[in-house]
Amino acid sequence: MNGIIIINKPKGYTSHDVVAKVKKILNVKKVGHTGTLDPNATGVLPLLLNEGTKLSKYLIEHDKEYEVTLKLGIKTDTADSEGNIIEEKEVDNLYNIEDILKEFIGNQEQTPPMYSAIKIKGKKLYEYARSRSNSRNTAKKNNNI
Repeated sequence: MNGIIIINKPKGYTSHDVVAKVKKILNVKKVGHTGTLDPNATGVLPLLLNEGTKLSKYLIEHDKEYEVTLKLGIKTDTADSEGNIIEEKEVDNLYNIEDILKEFIGNQEQTPPMYSAIKIKGKKLYEYARSRSNSRNTAKKNNNI
């Protein structure tokens, strides 16, 4: 089997988890994806099968679009819905939101949050952040004994 299949990645699975599952289910040797999604993200994950993996060079750098659901007025320590709320503000000016969102149309330069799937030194940022968070939680528990 060769080609591309589109998977709607569920929350809780890494892109690698999905690749491994598809390899097993379809009994194919080579399966690759065109971009890592954080385990907490859901959505489209194109998978390339066998000879289809040769198409990755054409797909990886291609433009992508994202659709998000957000809740205004809340800031978390992880910059996503999984974190602890560290700040809450009332949102008064809902009529300005459409104008503000227009500022995000086009190319944007962003600093990714620590809880993202971008790799640094071969490790995903969320792995560094979560291991640091787990270390702090373990230290807190040990101090409370």
